[in-house]
Amino acid sequence: MFLWYVGLSVLLVANVFKSVGLDYRLIALGAMLPLLIDIPVGHRAFGHTLAFAAAALVVVMLWPMRGSRLGRRRWLCLPIGIFAGLVLSGAWTDTELFWWPLFGTSFGDSPLLPVWWVVLLEEIAGLVACWWVVGQFDLWVPDVRRTFWRTGRLKESDGGLGGDC
Repeated sequence: MFLWYVGLSVLLVANVFKSVGLDYRLIALGAMLPLLIDIPVGHRAFGHTLAFAAAALVVVMLWPMRGSRLGRRRWLCLPIGIFAGLVLSGAWTDTELFWWPLFGTSFGDSPLLPVWWVVLLEEIAGLVACWWVVGQFDLWVPDVRRTFWRTGRLKESDGGLGGDC
């Protein structure tokens, strides 16, 4: 389920927000976080709730009170990724889980992953999304790729070979 969350969250956020100031590494991590939080439980639980995403947003907005505005803006990418992960996981389709604790305190026992063939299809879609991101942002160019790994930023391709960052 790695490519599904990472590839599609980066692709969708990059094309919706169209901002060069976002840290797409944190968006990818945030998209994986609901799954990673719930792995020890073995089924969808707190990580797949709106309460978790909202709590992460509150922490990011309040925690670095004395921190720089730029640092806060950078860490805001984590909750954005969490919200993207909730959309991609389909958590919003399970009302009792998604709106926990408004409809009860039980998380239920929804499986973390769908059946194997759905996982396979999602991973193929995630691979296509990663390929699209590499092409759209010239990540096949070593300097551009190094800049991405160092800063987490993506710059739209200028249409030429090896766009600069």
